[in-house]
Amino acid sequence: MTLQTRPLGVSGLEITTIGFGSWAVGGGGWAFGWGPQDDDDSIRAIEHAVSGGVNWIDTAAAYGLGHSEEVVGRALAGIPAGDRPFVFTKCGLEFDPADTYKPAVRNANPAFIRVEVEHSLRRLAMEPIDLYQIHWPDETGTPVEDSWGEMGRLVDEGKVRAIGASNFGVELLEQCERVRHVDSIQPPFSLIRRESGRDLIPWAAAHGTGVIVYSPMASGILTDSFSRERVEAMSGEDWRRHSEGHTEPALSRNLALRDALRPIAARHGTTVSAVAVAWAASWPGVTGAIVGARTPRQVDGWLPAASLTLTGADVDEIAAAVERLGVGTEPVRPA
Repeated sequence: MTLQTRPLGVSGLEITTIGFGSWAVGGGGWAFGWGPQDDDDSIRAIEHAVSGGVNWIDTAAAYGLGHSEEVVGRALAGIPAGDRPFVFTKCGLEFDPADTYKPAVRNANPAFIRVEVEHSLRRLAMEPIDLYQIHWPDETGTPVEDSWGEMGRLVDEGKVRAIGASNFGVELLEQCERVRHVDSIQPPFSLIRRESGRDLIPWAAAHGTGVIVYSPMASGILTDSFSRERVEAMSGEDWRRHSEGHTEPALSRNLALRDALRPIAARHGTTVSAVAVAWAASWPGVTGAIVGARTPRQVDGWLPAASLTLTGADVDEIAAAVERLGVGTEPVRPA
């Protein structure tokens, strides 16, 4: 299947409007894991997404403390070279090997970035990495200019093709841009978390920077089968059991918003998941949306988003539901 593509800023990469997210592929055993995950299921899900036309995978060194990258590398090895997707990964989270449930230190020191990229190249068994991103702003005292300068050197050395920043605010992005162009940004963005539409996405559009948004289904909430019972049945290792959006009182409002998407999905003959992802991917300035899956069946739930065009009436209906239920903050629709 051929899916619509868009340029990732001025990086030269043309990516599909949805990409495979491999956060849950990392499995359990670490802070912010999703609980146990079968690697063979993960590989089948990746292969299914790629065979459906998805041309990029997003992962990170932090996911499963390298395990997600290893699984992605195994999946890539089984895909013919001509069909292999782009691979985007991230650096800058330093975990304590003696206590993997301890929150990571956000470390974007140039020396740590250098160590991280070599580990990622080995686990993925590829070079160059198509897009390399700093996962979170540094908290060790490293000036962002030093971090970004090192990222640029990785491009110059041919280890990575493009560089981006995840979870950065506009002020930090401005500082990076003065050192070297920011090829892409990766903010959270969904019907429940819309604040990136206020400043980050417009900033990117004004600077020729691509935008790949994460969690457009709000980590499972904006899917057809999600429920309170689903939360209660989650593994004790699943970070969502303690997430504000997955617990009361927010959970009831969020599920009510999910239910408000059902009539729209029915009109289009598609899934709630596809409506939620299509809404995020259609926001002006967004290049693509990262969508996670643990099985091929979950891929089938959101793959139709790539060919779904929401009407003006759909967008108005969604905005009215958001305002009525009081979910999230401004903006409720593109300016």
